Amino acid sequence: MFDKLGATESRFEEINQRLMDPTVVSDPKKYADLMKEYKNLTPIVEKYRQYKQAKNDLEEAEMLLEEGGLDKDFKELITEQLTENKKLVEEYSAELKILLLPKDPNDDKNVIVEIRGGAGGEESALFANSLYRMYSMYADSQGWKTEVLSSNPTELGGYKEISFNINGDSAYSKMKFESGVHRVQRVPETETQGRIHTSTVTVAVLPEVDEIEFEINPTDLKIDVFRSSGAGGQHVNKTESAIRITHLPTGTVVECQDERSQHKNKDKAMKILRSRIYENMLAEQNAAVAADRKLQVGTGDRSERIRTYNYPQGRMTDHRIGLTLYKLESILNGDLTELFDALITFDQAEKLQASSQQD
Repeated sequence: MFDKLGATESRFEEINQRLMDPTVVSDPKKYADLMKEYKNLTPIVEKYRQYKQAKNDLEEAEMLLEEGGLDKDFKELITEQLTENKKLVEEYSAELKILLLPKDPNDDKNVIVEIRGGAGGEESALFANSLYRMYSMYADSQGWKTEVLSSNPTELGGYKEISFNINGDSAYSKMKFESGVHRVQRVPETETQGRIHTSTVTVAVLPEVDEIEFEINPTDLKIDVFRSSGAGGQHVNKTESAIRITHLPTGTVVECQDERSQHKNKDKAMKILRSRIYENMLAEQNAAVAADRKLQVGTGDRSERIRTYNYPQGRMTDHRIGLTLYKLESILNGDLTELFDALITFDQAEKLQASSQQD
């Protein structure tokens, strides 16, 4: 591990020098690539330097105690420093192991979230809206920006489906564990006898990719234009602004009709299409690895029931990590930090275990 850390620190210093090179500064792409690498290496190098300082202080304290001849007070001070630095060395070493885990190449990307009503009819559609609100409020708390790309609203204020974009620093690293089936247990407003209904909603989190990263051949696309339809709106059914794009090789279909402009709807549809095809491509590439490891978190399996929201008990349970929190109202208002931290920690622990087994 420490050979790798030494090489990482050398690379960090090399990039630091290159970023001051006028030829690099004048090349926007090269400069952006180096800045991205520099940003990724910074937390590793900073932690490694903290480790080296603590290790050096520990060795100095050990050497002073071995030499002897210290008065009582000074010996107590050095012993305290030794204990403290020994603890720091252990902490920093554990943190470095996590920092050196293979990084998901999509972690720094923005995301596209697709929420679809499942079993439960209108109640499912209403909960799809609750999840959209939950993620939007979390995004606001992180200083991220959201934009609806496509939606199919119902008359009662729910969504049969809604796709939206989240732009923010490392959004995918936080949101990627949300893919799967979300189950809600509550008494619908339309239920006169107070019976609890169970409904489901599916969530898919896709890393956003641009044209440079992932190019689609225009000849592989079938584009249809039609009139908008939906729960209402003055422009509905009046202009042919809605877009349906079919990717012929994969059969992937995306529709967008939220904008009055045909051009804007096409741009949004292409954004969703690129991300869906990219995700499917990655899923195929990672299928063999997933079959070997079967990690409980981060599989992205949309058919897997990952979470239950129980309104009568005010609880949320994530079935993958066995976490139950009795603060459902707060969670639905976007307080997802504790949940997301637990998922990330669990995922890191699984990866560390897999890494140690390989070693």
